Amino acid sequence: MPQWLQWSLIIAGLIAIVLMLVFIRRQVGLLSENRKRQAKTEEFQANRRKDMIRSVHVIAMAVEEDQIEYSEACLRLKGLLDHLEPDLLERPPFRVFQAVHDQLQHMPTHRARQATEAKFVEKMDKERFEVEQKHADEIRRAATALRHHSFSPDTP
Repeated sequence: MPQWLQWSLIIAGLIAIVLMLVFIRRQVGLLSENRKRQAKTEEFQANRRKDMIRSVHVIAMAVEEDQIEYSEACLRLKGLLDHLEPDLLERPPFRVFQAVHDQLQHMPTHRARQATEAKFVEKMDKERFEVEQKHADEIRRAATALRHHSFSPDTP
């Protein structure tokens, strides 16, 4: 084999090695970025979960101390539990949150409520108060149980 061909192959090999090193370096950088991004996402979700658990406990305490309407508490707790532990809504005593939610979900809230005719709002409030009275004891018991419930930290 002629010497010029040997040198050409050596140079081509070195160029291939350099290109592979550049490629590997770039891939390592991308993997590192992805790991950092994943860690930030996991931290965000863990903090979000802690905040939701804290909200559940605060709402449960507010129910126990009669600082919140039971209907509002049930709607909020049902929404939070859907994210934290949806199967909890199927177990006693917590299923009352789902039951009250199902009975009140057709009612408009916030702006829709303000835009609704006063007579209709009055009728809905009467229905809401009846639902609250019917389930009041259950709601208080469930709130107390929920305040003492320990949520598993690793559940997504």
